[in-house]
Amino acid sequence: MKRHSIPQVRTLLLEVAWGCAREKFAISASVDAAPAAVKAAQSSPVMLVSRLTINVARKSLRTETDTSEKCQRRIFSENAERVRCGFDKMELRVEQSPYKGAALAGTIDLGDLTVNRLGFGAMRLCGDSAWGRPRDRGHANRVLHRAVELGVNFIDTADSYGPETNESLISQALYPYPPGLVIATKGGLVRPNRRSWVQDGRPDHLRRAIEGSLQRLRLERIDLYQFHAPDSNVPFIESVGALADLQRLGKIRHIGISNVTVAQLEVARSITPIVSVQNMYNLRNRTSEDVLAACERLGIAFLPWYPLGGKRGLRALKIKQVASRRGLTHAALSLAWLLAKSPVMLPIPGTRSIDHLEDNVLAAALKLAPEDFDNLG
Repeated sequence: MKRHSIPQVRTLLLEVAWGCAREKFAISASVDAAPAAVKAAQSSPVMLVSRLTINVARKSLRTETDTSEKCQRRIFSENAERVRCGFDKMELRVEQSPYKGAALAGTIDLGDLTVNRLGFGAMRLCGDSAWGRPRDRGHANRVLHRAVELGVNFIDTADSYGPETNESLISQALYPYPPGLVIATKGGLVRPNRRSWVQDGRPDHLRRAIEGSLQRLRLERIDLYQFHAPDSNVPFIESVGALADLQRLGKIRHIGISNVTVAQLEVARSITPIVSVQNMYNLRNRTSEDVLAACERLGIAFLPWYPLGGKRGLRALKIKQVASRRGLTHAALSLAWLLAKSPVMLPIPGTRSIDHLEDNVLAAALKLAPEDFDNLG
């Protein structure tokens, strides 16, 4: 195996190396000390590093070294480790893994469907404020294709994203859909303008919404249809009852609800089987802790929207400190925490950036230490 000294490695451009690593090996490498650089040789499976934190997407990382030398080993995750032999030499070998990106998060059941426990929220592929079409439709298509390549087989959308744009983007990019891909959409919110989200839980509206979603997604039946938000002007039982009727007609495979309380979950379950709940939940905002506990007790998937939270406040500072110590991004740490928090958690982070998408999927392979949980509160 060819060896490179740290001074040699430091002369390489990190930007070039990052591109090579992403393109050739589908991994993410983030330097945690300066000055530092990394080169992923396109003609060789060997990665050369100075001081580096490496997370796994589609490849597993394993070191090979001469055991006659005195070596120091640091394990980053189950499939990633670093070995330093002496002061100036370190080697990592990239090998093909049978696992793929999001699959490392494990799986979760949605009724009779099974998906990887790290999904993709497509809302941000619309224009700003989830309004209108994306500036670059080709790029939006590439993001969706990359998500599927990385093992994401659960995509969340809604008729109100655009409005009536996001679902069409997904079908234009991915239809005919790959086997096993579950597209979950939502209805029950309308958008009179860019800044408004208005509840509409009338049965007539929901019936029209279902037909529109079926047409835009080019489906005969929607695998998971979620009631987007309770409408204070319409009895909750009537809204959920309308979805149950549509399920009996074969328009919907499974029903989920969103932005609900524990009491509303129980009402919905008295009408029809519920396979998922989608509420706001993240490291900073845990007001739906009781709903999450109910989902755990009932074996119902919990989809945390706004899973990354914000970056301000005392708790955000703690997140930054732990992320810095572990050599992780704020997003990767937040998603790893969610995945470890509960076995029914199904995060659906969204982004317009392929780089950010790949960083998010890396969270599937991360394992947090007990002290990390203690520090995050």
